[in-house]
Amino acid sequence: MDNFIKHPLVKPNTAEARIYQQVLAAGVLKNGNTMIVAPTALGKTLIAVLVAADRLKKIQGSKVLILAPSKPLAIQHEENFRHFLNVKCTSITGAIKADDRKKRWDESQVICATPQTVESDLLNGRYDLSNVSLLVFDECHHAVGSYAYVYLAQRYVKTAKSHLILGLTASPGSDQGKIREVCENLFIQDVVVKTEEDPDVKPYFNPIEIDWVKVKMSKELEKIKDHINKALKHRLKMLKNLNVIPTISVNKIDILKARGNVQNRIARATTPPKECYQAISILSAVINLQHALELLETQGVATFNKYIARLRKKNTKAAKSLFLDADFSQAIMLSQQAEKNGWEHPKLRKLIEILKEELKIDDISQTKLTNTNKNKSQEISNNNNTNIENEDNGKNLNKKRKIIVFTQFRDTLEMIYQKCEAEGIKSVKFFGQGSRDGEKGLTQTEQKKIIKSFKVGNYDVLLSTSVAEEGIDIPAVDLVILYEPVPSEVRMIQRRGRTGRKNSGKMKVLIAKGTRDEGYYWASLNKEKRMKEQLVNKDALKNLNQKSLDKIKNEEVNSKIIGKKVEIGVELDNEVSSDDLNKKNIEDNININTNTDKSNDSNESNESNKFNNSNNSNKSINDAIDELKLSKNKNKNVLVYADSREGNSNVLRALDTINVDVRIKAMSAGDYQVSDEVAIERKTAKDFTDSIVDKRLYKQARTMQEEFKNPIMILEGDDFYSGFLSPDAIRGSLASIAIDFGISIIPTRNPEDTAAMIKRIAIREQSDKSTPIQIRTERKPANIWEQQLFIVESLPNIGPVTAKKLLEKFGTVQSVINANDNELQEIDGIGKKTAENIRKVLNSEYLNFKKDNNDKKLI
Repeated sequence: MDNFIKHPLVKPNTAEARIYQQVLAAGVLKNGNTMIVAPTALGKTLIAVLVAADRLKKIQGSKVLILAPSKPLAIQHEENFRHFLNVKCTSITGAIKADDRKKRWDESQVICATPQTVESDLLNGRYDLSNVSLLVFDECHHAVGSYAYVYLAQRYVKTAKSHLILGLTASPGSDQGKIREVCENLFIQDVVVKTEEDPDVKPYFNPIEIDWVKVKMSKELEKIKDHINKALKHRLKMLKNLNVIPTISVNKIDILKARGNVQNRIARATTPPKECYQAISILSAVINLQHALELLETQGVATFNKYIARLRKKNTKAAKSLFLDADFSQAIMLSQQAEKNGWEHPKLRKLIEILKEELKIDDISQTKLTNTNKNKSQEISNNNNTNIENEDNGKNLNKKRKIIVFTQFRDTLEMIYQKCEAEGIKSVKFFGQGSRDGEKGLTQTEQKKIIKSFKVGNYDVLLSTSVAEEGIDIPAVDLVILYEPVPSEVRMIQRRGRTGRKNSGKMKVLIAKGTRDEGYYWASLNKEKRMKEQLVNKDALKNLNQKSLDKIKNEEVNSKIIGKKVEIGVELDNEVSSDDLNKKNIEDNININTNTDKSNDSNESNESNKFNNSNNSNKSINDAIDELKLSKNKNKNVLVYADSREGNSNVLRALDTINVDVRIKAMSAGDYQVSDEVAIERKTAKDFTDSIVDKRLYKQARTMQEEFKNPIMILEGDDFYSGFLSPDAIRGSLASIAIDFGISIIPTRNPEDTAAMIKRIAIREQSDKSTPIQIRTERKPANIWEQQLFIVESLPNIGPVTAKKLLEKFGTVQSVINANDNELQEIDGIGKKTAENIRKVLNSEYLNFKKDNNDKKLI
């Protein structure tokens, strides 16, 4: 008889009582912020449920927030928590309207959400984290760099009245530095590792048999490979002669490093030598050749040919030079001939053999299945929108084994799918939302339908890209096949975790001998081994607990300093009372010394220094006065509007941490607006060079010039000359922005520096102004006829078409305004009520509407 968890908030007979899960949950509650590393299917979610139940019981009225990197995973967590807990659970994702998200937050105790959505809501002030007693980071290995997990952990520690963090992952990575970074970013105090070999876990763990299936490259593929290698070797020798690389025995990482070195040399030189640009072009060609070679070796000629077709469309010197290369051209000709003759990669043949053997498909039934399902499968291929078949069919197929085939490239996915269809194997494609080469990505609704259809047995094989590696709820898979090994230990562990959940599982990995497959195979094994060693090595994570405690203490101190703005700020500008708002005290506070330098030899020099010091002092005084005036009113903070497209920017997070009130709106011009007259366009080095190439830069500059009196462009970073563009092209663009468009250019070092600069500009603009900022959500009409349409369209129930008819009928805006009810009704689309509303707007006094609330809405 199974034992179940008994807890006031846990539904009876739902959570199986496993000792190791209870011990892990108790450890989290006792030791504080914890990261649990455990293989998939060991029940990490249930551990979070147990911790959540305890926190909700002990801290009355609090909430639990579970963060997951994708919408399907967030919804899956909602279903799991609702299944186990008898408290109100909900999910918050970007697909839900902002007002509804706030309502869900207010009404629920357990909230499952995507981090980007929560971050956006926090920045917009829809809710805060003060009442959250537990924050769970699922797939917590994402908490590096600028990912939203990092910001949310920092904000949570600052604002929560009683905070506890739980990180869950199957693998935090093999690199010790990354593991420490994840732990520090999430304020982790304790790391717990559970493996399949642990005595308390072993009874619940289903063993997974791993079979490394090696195949030999065909002679046809070897010939194509030789030609590509010749083209590659020729270019590597050229790079060696240019002293760009020390040897021709290099890998992809070496080439990328070499390119970075050349770009840095271009950036440092005022007039870079021509050899640098020649080297950049050759390096680009080498990168293309390396990728083409990898596709040929690991995927096959069909995937290789599709890549070549995309490469032909590139209008670069590197691409053009490749197609003029005799060896590369010969390789292309042979690959096209191979595809035409059906000479596929041996891995594809082996994959079909394995699938037919596992599914027990013989040649006789194969033909029948092909004919029966051809039309239905074709419809799925074209529409990517599967419908669940009838239940009887599903019940019959449920007895068959379920298989997932992973592949890295969507082109290969299509190739495998077509082969499965030809061989009578019932398969379905599963990939991400991004569109490519005319094929639309799958929506999340379509993804859910495919998974559901796969679960009930309408398909035997799920062909997937990396989208199914993480979080997708596919509980009963008998076999996982990897079309190629992946060098990432995280992805290898996640793929392996798709099987062995209910019964013993199997995983087969296809490897082409003598290719990159073998290198990736050894890389994944070594990284996984190193990861386990790092996690069990006490010295590797030494002092983790004390460092996290110190970091938490610092965040809490910063929060207390801020007082009323505790939920946002970490850095406070000096607060001075209104009594201190006089010039003398300001001079004392900022230590301005207006005395002349007594060491100067001449009076003339003395007077000059007096003048300069006085000017500098006045500027500093004015800056301080601006800021102090702004802080005089305690309810008024620095306000910055940010464009909705800046949602994932680190600048927004930095603004938030320096006590700036950030509001996100859709803006027609600029990335940030601080007043009616000042808007700021932010450009990183990559964005700036990309906008020159695609000609966005001058369109944006023209719009900024037309919309704002004082437009500003912030250039963020110091590597603007390290790209492929000529330094003179970049200098010319900068000169044009400043001179032709009159836009001020301000350099900054990083997102934090950009945020500080935006705040300073906002302080200067807002210190003496009390009127609200008018956000430009649409471009102002530029031409007279556009302005005329704009005015007429503002009348009640008048759209662009009717506005045009009115102007064509009456000739001028004035005539439209003077028209009576009967004349207005002559226009198609304007009835009696609309005509009356138009006359009412034009003839009524403004104060009448202000006094009479009932008349505010005319339509």
